[in-house]
Amino acid sequence: MPALTWTDDLSVGIEVIDGQHKRIVDYINQLHEAHVTGEKELLNRVLEELIDYTQSHFGFEETVMEEAGYAFLKAHRRVHELFIRKIGQFHDRHRSGEDVTVELSNILVSWLVNHIKREDRDYAGVVQKHLGAGASEPPRQGGWLSGALRRFFRG
Repeated sequence: MPALTWTDDLSVGIEVIDGQHKRIVDYINQLHEAHVTGEKELLNRVLEELIDYTQSHFGFEETVMEEAGYAFLKAHRRVHELFIRKIGQFHDRHRSGEDVTVELSNILVSWLVNHIKREDRDYAGVVQKHLGAGASEPPRQGGWLSGALRRFFRG
């Protein structure tokens, strides 16, 4: 169960989305650390936070795609739904006492890398165009992007 390192080839070129992906990588690495140390409380907390944050990220990403008029939003949303269902199954197994950490971490790493490099890169150009020159700048107060950030990430 190796740790995951963020590399430039995982960037979609939208700072706010890349930042969220980096945070998911951090959670995956915390999951690895909790497994190595055997700290059950830490493992429980990280797993809960990872699931919650990933769901928020997906919601945010879908809102951004919808605002930008991304043509394949419905298919992308379906990929997210299937992944959340799969992670929910791992969560249920974990709550029943099964050690799913290694299997879950491997799936998370593989899925995240493949999802970013394929599906997320597909919408990046449309969203960047919609954001205009501000794609690499922080969201401005009151814009649709900052509103979506506040809704999904409470600030």
